[in-house]
Order: sequence, then structure tokens, then C-alpha cells
Amino acid sequence: MAGNDRSVLQFVPSSTSVSAKVHPLVIFNICDCYVRRPDVAERVIGTLLGSLLPDGTVDIRNSYAVPHSEFSDQVALDIDYHHNMLASHQKVNPKEVIVGWYSTGFGVTGGSVLIHDFYSREVANPIHLTVDTGFRNGEGSIKAFVSNSLSLGDRQLAAQFQEIPLDLRMVEAERVGFDILKSPVVDKLPNDLEGMEASMERLLALIDDIYKYVDDVVEGRVTPNNEIGRAISDAIASLPKLSPSAFDKLVNDSLQDQLLLVYLSSITRTQLSLAEKLNTAAQIL
Repeated sequence: MAGNDRSVLQFVPSSTSVSAKVHPLVIFNICDCYVRRPDVAERVIGTLLGSLLPDGTVDIRNSYAVPHSEFSDQVALDIDYHHNMLASHQKVNPKEVIVGWYSTGFGVTGGSVLIHDFYSREVANPIHLTVDTGFRNGEGSIKAFVSNSLSLGDRQLAAQFQEIPLDLRMVEAERVGFDILKSPVVDKLPNDLEGMEASMERLLALIDDIYKYVDDVVEGRVTPNNEIGRAISDAIASLPKLSPSAFDKLVNDSLQDQLLLVYLSSITRTQLSLAEKLNTAAQIL
């Protein structure tokens, strides 16, 4: 029958189980590039560098911005600049390869398909990372996507972006900086002591949550979770056994070291300021 010779609309997934992990340095770098962007640019586009972990997770460790221009649904990238920056990065760390690209803004735009098509020629199955630099409601929306092809026979009709799991893990110092970055207005950056105070307050809140959970389990109000129990046990076992006096001495010594560094940096700034004024006075005379 002639009706059997019909084309079939096919949806081809790029990957069944893709996940990504992004380092905080990448987010900070993207936000910095957005602040330094040209006045006529509405968003920033750049390349993501990293590697593929043994478990299949895409590890995003570095990035750089790529100059571009947008007109309606048309996008033009500076490809020569992109290749020169890639060669420079790989001279420093040859293990970092292209894993995808990023853009600032909320979600995927119309021109994202064209840019993703370019990076698909650079690397198989690239990751598209979007960073909402507006930090609406004090929250930074950071998402990762992969592209799936929608084809009719041998002709590709469209591309659909599918969100994938994204892991954004930070140490405490990075978490403090990220919380400040999300704030629309900041009076001043915290010093070392204020950062330590914020970290200790967060630590005390976490300890209170653990106390409450353990009490609820003991009293039978919450069903025990073996994974959480093992995690708490591992955390307690990893702590060094110190007496209260030894712990106080350790904290005080660290605090004294921090104060000494602040004092030395203040003296250095004063000496540089005096040297500059003496040099200016000598030139005038």
C-alpha cells in the first residue's frame, strides 16, 4: 500500500541520564563578566570548560566570556576570540576541555538554538548553563540544559532544551560570598571576623536541627533514616577529640593570626601612602 511510505516524526533524546556539577568560581566569573559587559549588551555569553567524571557527570570548573552581538533571532559570535581563549586556557590546564556554554538571563531564549548548534560542532552533547544575574527575590536561578532533536525523517525540525540535574556545592567561605552576591544592596563586604561569625551562626543552626532530629527519632515522632544516621555518625567521628581549653586556645590562636594579618596590611598601606606623598613632594621641589 502507498500509505505505508510515510515519514515518521521522531524525538531523539541527546542522553538518557546526564547531570552536571558546577563550581562556585564559574558562577562568580559569569556574574563578574555580566557586570563588566558593554552598555549595549543585554546578556553575556561564554564557554564552559571542565571534564567528564567517571560516573558520567559533567564537571564544570572554568569559563570565559565570548564577545557576541544579537539582532532579533540572529546571533554572531567572535569565533576567533573563542579559539584563542581556548588555546590559552589549555596551555595552563590541558585537561580542561569544552563542555558547553553559558548565558545570563532567565531561561532559554530564541537565539539559544543557534549558539547551541555552534557548540555542538565543538563538543558532543554540550551543556547549556543559564544564570539569572537579576537574582529575583534574593534567589539566583541557575539551571543546566541539554538539547534534544525533533526530526521528520532525515530533516531536523527543531531542538528542545531539557533541564538536567545540577549540583552546586560550596564550602562555607564560598557560601558566604554567594549569599552576599544574591543581595541586591550590600552596605559593605564583611571582614574576616564577620564572615566567621556568620559561619558560626549557620553551624549552630545546623547543630540545632540535628539535635531536634535525633530527639524526634528517640521519642518516636520521626521514622529513623539509616542514611542520615550514618552521615551524623561519620561527621561526629571525623571531629578531633579536643578538650574545651585546647579548643579555645586553637580558636584564639587563629583569631590572633587573623588580627596580625589585618594589622600588617594596614601598616603596608600606610607606608605605601607615605612613600607616594614623599615622591610627589620631591618631584614638586
